[in-house]
Amino acid sequence: MFYYLFDFLDRQFDVPGAGVFQYISFRAAMALIVSLLISLVFGKRIINLLHKKQVGETVRDLGLEGQLEKKGTPTMGGLIILSAIVIPTLLFAKLHNVYIILMLVSTVWLGAIGFLDDYIKVFKKNKEGLAGRFKVLGQIGIGLIVGITLYFNDDVVVKEKIFTSGQSAYSIDVMDGSASHTPQMPVYATQETKSMKTTIPFVKNNEFDYSSLLSFLGDGYEKWAWLIFIPFVILIVTAVSNGANITDGIDGLATGTSAIIGVTLGILAYVSGNTVFADYLNIMYIPNSGELVIFIAAFVGGCVGFLWYNSFPAQVFMGDTGSLALGGIIAVFAIAIRKELLIPILCGVFLVENVSVMMQVAYFKRMKKKHGIEYARANRLFKMAPLHHHYQKLGFHEAKIVSRFWIIGIMLAVLTIVTLKLR
Repeated sequence: MFYYLFDFLDRQFDVPGAGVFQYISFRAAMALIVSLLISLVFGKRIINLLHKKQVGETVRDLGLEGQLEKKGTPTMGGLIILSAIVIPTLLFAKLHNVYIILMLVSTVWLGAIGFLDDYIKVFKKNKEGLAGRFKVLGQIGIGLIVGITLYFNDDVVVKEKIFTSGQSAYSIDVMDGSASHTPQMPVYATQETKSMKTTIPFVKNNEFDYSSLLSFLGDGYEKWAWLIFIPFVILIVTAVSNGANITDGIDGLATGTSAIIGVTLGILAYVSGNTVFADYLNIMYIPNSGELVIFIAAFVGGCVGFLWYNSFPAQVFMGDTGSLALGGIIAVFAIAIRKELLIPILCGVFLVENVSVMMQVAYFKRMKKKHGIEYARANRLFKMAPLHHHYQKLGFHEAKIVSRFWIIGIMLAVLTIVTLKLR
């Protein structure tokens, strides 16, 4: 909203300083500051309101140190994060931008699913919450919206690199006829094009085209790329959303990890929307995607501000209201800037937490079938899943577990960025 107001003041009245709102960096900084203020100032009021409404966490006794002390701690604190994301984005972003619209819809959609789950748990006294099939249906729904929008919307385009006339990858020595490789100097095409290309690490040019998987169909196979792209989008949104949900098991773990991932995605969005940096890193230039930096700045500010109250010992839990939304936001954002194939590295903490649960279940079922249930219970793969609970069972304090997972998250974030220059 402020962008349009100050743009009008700048054009119509030449108000001094109004033009600064044209800069993404300034608006991103303002979004970050406002997001922090909302989560810090209003966060306390929301926590007090949750206390008054007796919106407390129900804790099962799993034999973990300090677990029962958390009983009654307010949950549904994800409302703080969602407010700190949505409000600054509405204030400072270009609201006609298709990427911003998509991120706002995804945030509200997934936040509503999580809120409904928490509401059933807290107010309906149903520990199971929203049935799993309805959660998955909701995730599939937003995945469909995201996939269809990014594939069919005319504003979702890229500028691909081309080679100017006269440039050649090879030169011929007129003396002996030998060929030698000459570095080409590609430039971005002047025309924006629809493309199903995305960034992939460790391969030449760092690009992968979804439509290439359908090349066996013959001429015109590119038009069927949506058959690959949309289901893949649904899979990513569902997996990352659930991964963040599973990771949200001890104070500050999901919040801090999400903030680290958010900073990395912000860097990737900025370079993808800037021709100079995109050219240097040899990645595709995505017009108008730079506006996403404002959204992700609010995302990081909301996470960091919430961490003020969520760090050990937590004064509030985000609940599914926050965790489902955080994971979904990360997934949709990565897909929008065409970095979704970097998710296994960037979201490695979420991935390991998710895989640890699947491994635990699969191993237990196998041992139960082979040796009986008593043996399976006594010989689990992990002492408890997800993985952070395994380390709690080993005697590590949860604050130390969280700190070390954050360090791993930072290492993975750096590796993610480094992969852009690895061929």
